Amino acid sequence: MLTAGVDIGGTKLLAVAATGKGEIVAERRQATPAGADAVLSAIALVVADLMAAAPGIAAVGVGLPGLVDLDGAIHYAPNLPGFVGVPARERLAARLPVPVAVDNDANVAALGEVLHGAGRGRREVLVVTLGTGIGGGLIINGTVNRGGFGLAAEIGHFTVDRDGPVCACGERGHWEALASGTALGRRAREWAARGDAPGVLARAGGVVEAITGHEAGESALAGEADGRAILTEHAGDVALGLGGLVNIFDPELVVIGGGLVHLGEALIGPIRAALPAHVEAADRRTVPPVVAAALGEQAGAVGAAALARTLVPPP
Repeated sequence: MLTAGVDIGGTKLLAVAATGKGEIVAERRQATPAGADAVLSAIALVVADLMAAAPGIAAVGVGLPGLVDLDGAIHYAPNLPGFVGVPARERLAARLPVPVAVDNDANVAALGEVLHGAGRGRREVLVVTLGTGIGGGLIINGTVNRGGFGLAAEIGHFTVDRDGPVCACGERGHWEALASGTALGRRAREWAARGDAPGVLARAGGVVEAITGHEAGESALAGEADGRAILTEHAGDVALGLGGLVNIFDPELVVIGGGLVHLGEALIGPIRAALPAHVEAADRRTVPPVVAAALGEQAGAVGAAALARTLVPPP
């Protein structure tokens, strides 16, 4: 049986058709359009394209970044303009010929990693997606924990620095504002503006305002000292928030996914090294391993396809 999974990020829409084993048989990607109507139309069109390319798709799962309730309505999405009080599942169900499930994007990424990726065989897993924002998925006793209203694991939105930068949601000093991919770009611009990031600046054509997290990451991957230093500093802020979450949830594994996961050990290594400093009694307990999402940036789409399988009665 094939199902389709669609993962919506702040900049990218990724859709796959996948088997029950998580094997991808068709994939589509495009830039995320602006506005709720445009995004929902794009989802319907890309699913129709997948259905033509991979006949037999029985259901569709969608991951959206924001507060998605138990009915598949999205209440608020700080990194997806126009999604306020949008009954996404209801509207998609009216446009698609198969059943549709809608959940938070990090929840479906967590589902994908536990079923088909780095979290296989684990029952207590924290999945952190680092991209335009920061998302989270909590696997507790082998099940995605969605909270009382479906809004759990908004881990990017707790305060780690009350005097820190303003988050996309409007609050100051949230972890997302310090440690997301967007924050990496801001950090790199700050370094370049004071003359400390020549390699990163060169990758942006010498224009400070043109620097994003992409240039910082590429500089680090190329082994440039400034790129590596920026990424190490950034990893420290990732570890700061992550340590608090480890203290609260005591996961047996932490999986890092999202758009920054392509940086691999250039990012994961410094996070792993910095984490124990923020974990209570780290020298007297097991600090959970920190690993990259095995499914990479496809974790959300594969997980959304897995969510869709729950809509189809067993044969």
